[in-house]
Amino acid sequence: MDTVTVSPADRVPVRSFKRRSSRVTLGQAEALERLWSTYGLPVDGQALDLPAVFGRRAPVVLEIGFGMGEATVELAAAEPQRDVLAVDVHIPGQGALLRRLGQRGLPNVRVLDGDATVVLRDMLAPGSLEGVRVFFPDPWPKRRHWKRRLVTTGFLDVVADRLASGGQLHVATDWPDYAGQVRALLEGHEAYDVVTQVPWRPATRFERLGHAAGRPSSDIAATRHQRSCTCSRMSRS
Repeated sequence: MDTVTVSPADRVPVRSFKRRSSRVTLGQAEALERLWSTYGLPVDGQALDLPAVFGRRAPVVLEIGFGMGEATVELAAAEPQRDVLAVDVHIPGQGALLRRLGQRGLPNVRVLDGDATVVLRDMLAPGSLEGVRVFFPDPWPKRRHWKRRLVTTGFLDVVADRLASGGQLHVATDWPDYAGQVRALLEGHEAYDVVTQVPWRPATRFERLGHAAGRPSSDIAATRHQRSCTCSRMSRS
């Protein structure tokens, strides 16, 4: 059975992020001012017309939390056949990503400022994504805060609904207990098959700092089962 149900509680999840006050450099501010109208999209809960957004019909990947945009840009340049929706709440990171996109002249990325759960729940149609990337989400290391972690059964339900058949979820983290939690949730979810060979991704400065601090990263990827003919399992409420 291919049905994925979403409970009312999962539709209003505990917030998995916090906005941080960080200094925006002159270069980031200039990129935000000059390039947001080209690459930026609002997180307003309105359904996205993806072919209109990118000016073509192509597979779309949602990247949740892009940091300073290093991996986003490298993957977009390496995979010009794919379009990328990159969502984050960190303003300096948005400026850094926009600056990199402008320097590289990449047309296949759009940047969203806001809550990724709103994008998933309200702005994307069932089966509209080829992939979802979650690289180094906030680990919320204290056990009492684990309820705030992004990857939960409810999150996996929504991602499963938005992924096309064969679409893939790729999670990377440098917290071993979070990696174990993600793997266990995916292995226990009927919509996914955990794969042994994860997609390539470039290492980032953040990841290298983690390695230097003794936190090696783990990658977990899972493929969406074949979808049924009915693709409207979850309402945008």
